[in-house]
Amino acid sequence: MGQSKVKVFIGLSGGVDSAVSAYLLKKQGYDVHAVFMKNWTGTHLNLAGECQWTRERDDAKKVAQKLKIPFEVWDFEKEYRRDVIDYFFKEYARGRTPNPDIRCNQFVKIPLFLKRALESGADFIATGHYAKVGKSQMANRKWQFHLLNGIDKEKDQSYFLCTLTQHQLKHILFPVGGMTKVEVRQLAKKLKLPVAAKPDSVGICFIGEVKVEDFLRTRLQEKPGPIVDTKGRVLGKHIGLAFYTIGQRHGMGLAGGPWYVIGRKWKANTLIVGKLVEQKYLLASKFIAEKVHWVAETAPKLPATFLVRHRYRHPVFKAQVSKISTGLRVKFIKPQRAITPGQSAVFYRKVKNNLEVVGSAVIEKVEKKGFIW
Repeated sequence: MGQSKVKVFIGLSGGVDSAVSAYLLKKQGYDVHAVFMKNWTGTHLNLAGECQWTRERDDAKKVAQKLKIPFEVWDFEKEYRRDVIDYFFKEYARGRTPNPDIRCNQFVKIPLFLKRALESGADFIATGHYAKVGKSQMANRKWQFHLLNGIDKEKDQSYFLCTLTQHQLKHILFPVGGMTKVEVRQLAKKLKLPVAAKPDSVGICFIGEVKVEDFLRTRLQEKPGPIVDTKGRVLGKHIGLAFYTIGQRHGMGLAGGPWYVIGRKWKANTLIVGKLVEQKYLLASKFIAEKVHWVAETAPKLPATFLVRHRYRHPVFKAQVSKISTGLRVKFIKPQRAITPGQSAVFYRKVKNNLEVVGSAVIEKVEKKGFIW
């Protein structure tokens, strides 16, 4: 059945996933319009980002021309800088490790894009995320929308979409969520899309391949101090505790490695590192989380046991989630490595062959004795 009267605005990023998504939508008969979101130019922090975003825009435009669909550029840079980048620096200055991709989807990429698209006559928006949307009918005949994992376990991006609302899920499509990355690449090559062989983007959301340390240096001042091992022996000097995250392996410039960051003494301005055999110091079972979001928009009955992922690409593990006055307390059945304040914990449940995102919260404090994270 054709979808000729159903208008979809696809976010074309300049990558292969959104390009194939646009093709699939057009093939299914939708009235497809392409939008490139200009969220970051790099000029505000004196980073060489001009060629990065223009290259992505030009690639997106080439895809739109190849598919013969309308193309526009929408500027959300002011909002992105305020809601994602400023937050990013504030969190690192506090010694926390935020996830800019989740923050971007929560405040810019999904809500601002959707709002403007609906105002422009769209019925749906679409992105190249590896995720799926399901729905079920409630007793009151209303539809309940569900956020599900993409079938490619290596590329599943449901973690980054954990703050989606019912309104957003009602109006969003993920055309490649039921495909593997290999299948997406093969189709792009078969169609001779201009970005078929383009490597996947890495780095900070919309900023690109900039080292986090270099990016942080544009705003955060260095505050050097000693690097010590678990016995207190001085091994070298760090540039400032805010530049390091728990579990980090690279960027310390120490001989005899590998070394891992396992603690930070803020009053003494001391970075604590350990060897691979000292990974036990990175294990913890409990944490407090705030900024709670439930996808169904009503909280489930707590306490409850969920499958929890405390950082992207980390496997899910069973944990009991309980309500407390400030948010949630999460207790893993099995200790986990490098649970990090500032990161998001995403709660899943198994539904048939899928993992469904139930909700999420931002990790506030890890409850453990010994090294301070």
